[in-house]
Amino acid sequence: MANQGKKPTRRSERALAFQVLYGLSFTPATSEGALRAAYAASPDVADRTAEDEKAERHNPATAPQGYAWEVIHGVWKTQAELDEAVSGFSQNWRVERMGRVELTLLRIAVYEMLFRDDVPAKVAMNEAIELSKQFGDDNSRGFINGILDAVARAVESGRLSPKGQ
Repeated sequence: MANQGKKPTRRSERALAFQVLYGLSFTPATSEGALRAAYAASPDVADRTAEDEKAERHNPATAPQGYAWEVIHGVWKTQAELDEAVSGFSQNWRVERMGRVELTLLRIAVYEMLFRDDVPAKVAMNEAIELSKQFGDDNSRGFINGILDAVARAVESGRLSPKGQ
């Protein structure tokens, strides 16, 4: 995502978050530093302007910013809770047996439903389905839609909420 004075769309930010989180499903980040490194290594992030890269390189305390980073960091921090929610609504599917594409998309959408007040459940569902068209196979959409519909109903009814709330 080259920074050409234009703010990236949430959809493009979700796609970037998906790509980074999908990569982490093969090589998990064991620390926030490793998470930042995985984010910075993404080709879309590497396309930032030279000024941004120079400033970040000279100030390691500079935290990544933007919606993609917020989603990546949020999913990473709450992954166990997200997986518990997904497994609770996936009939006969253990999280370990799910495809990585589908699981990554489910984690992002459930994170948005549970932890992002600025994202309506229908938007989180729709965005996950749209990304599944781009990254998943023909069976992904129905699988993702079924689980997310159940999660959305549980969130709406108050049966599912973030831990500690």
